[in-house]
Amino acid sequence: MLDVRRLRLLRDLSQHGTIAAVAAAHRYTPSAISQQLAALEREAGVPLLARTGRRVTLTPAGVVLATHAEEVLAALERAGAAVVATRTGLSGPLRIGAFPTAMRTLLLPALVALAAAHPALELAVQELDPAAVPALLRDDALDVALVHDYDLVPIEPDPALRTAPLLEETIFIAAAGPRSLPECRDEPWILASRGTLCHTMTVRACEAAGFTPRVRHHADDFVTVLTFVAAGQGVALVPELAATDVPAGVVLTPLPTRRRTRLAFRAGSAAHPAVVAFAHALGATLP
Repeated sequence: MLDVRRLRLLRDLSQHGTIAAVAAAHRYTPSAISQQLAALEREAGVPLLARTGRRVTLTPAGVVLATHAEEVLAALERAGAAVVATRTGLSGPLRIGAFPTAMRTLLLPALVALAAAHPALELAVQELDPAAVPALLRDDALDVALVHDYDLVPIEPDPALRTAPLLEETIFIAAAGPRSLPECRDEPWILASRGTLCHTMTVRACEAAGFTPRVRHHADDFVTVLTFVAAGQGVALVPELAATDVPAGVVLTPLPTRRRTRLAFRAGSAAHPAVVAFAHALGATLP
């Protein structure tokens, strides 16, 4: 019989690529991960890992087993959801991840409604950039999350996760007057932190318009970004959810590119009563 916990480690190795990364995700030592994977090889009766110096890759058998591991883990999620569905009322923790603009506009009213409808649910929210969400869902550190992607920065498919569409927004140029993107070539820019989806989107949008943005400031809060634009500190791209209470002196010009907000959760957990209740509460608050 194959150990499910070891199957999860093999799945994670196929995702993360290195034993060190798997160890960091699970807060184990690399040696402990290697020992568990060696035990899984003995259970499977075939080599699952090919070692070349310090590098480790999956053998063909390892790839097959990692694929089946996704199915096993999804089945366990479905089984857990079915057990929870037999209870009367919802209780226990629901760990939610969300990006900043969703926290302010979508999440708060949904949390209020969810708490009123299911007072025994223990709601816990963590503010995150969507780029950090997949690993936290896979590692069971989150139960559900609000994520977004852009036309120019689509979500990478992840066999361990599923998403459901919630909202589509316009992206605007925020500047002192009406501007096209090429007209902003020589302007100073206000970008989100490096490594975030918003930063990547802005860089790609500018590159598609034929230039690389000249970055003056980095800011992740769009209220701050719009305040900086109003103060003449540069131009920026902002999504529709962030385009509320626009300061005087800031003009928003729509672009054809879009941002899409989605609900993300582990494969197999779509029917979990807490996930269903959260999705319903969100749907009731959508603009």
